[in-house]
Amino acid sequence: MSQTSDLVAARVRDVPDFPKPGVVFKDIAPLLSDGAAFRSLVEDVARRYADQVDVVAGIEARGFIFGAPVALALGVGFVPIRKAGKLPGDTIASAYSLEYGTAEVEVQADAFAPGARVLLIDDVLATGGTAAAACELIERGGAEVSALEFVIELGFLDGRDRLADRPVNAILTV
Repeated sequence: MSQTSDLVAARVRDVPDFPKPGVVFKDIAPLLSDGAAFRSLVEDVARRYADQVDVVAGIEARGFIFGAPVALALGVGFVPIRKAGKLPGDTIASAYSLEYGTAEVEVQADAFAPGARVLLIDDVLATGGTAAAACELIERGGAEVSALEFVIELGFLDGRDRLADRPVNAILTV
């Protein structure tokens, strides 16, 4: 394990049976409330992608928490990928299934410059449905997914399998 991985492991709390029985929710609140640990995580991610991306995209809602400060550290813009119906103007949408239901995400149609290199960030990689839908939006928007970054990967759910040959990194895999 890396130093950042150790920080994450020590500051993420398991909440059993949330949001429904049988699901173990990974609570990142203790990580976020520790300023030094949060800064270390953001700096670690930004260091790995310096000069490799043109924009950071984050998946609602916890991907915003990590993606925006990484974009700031990299000196690039941030694009929110939101739940359906939350963005004004022309949007493109993608539906997907997740471990306990179905959902749809969307992005503004003009969010990405043609050929932009995008770092996609979210907190947890579970089944990969949300991330795959977000990748589809980025690519339909004319950009390329340079890499996907997750704070936590639930390895037993094989979410990487849904992300094709895209580069995927998780700080902590459980």
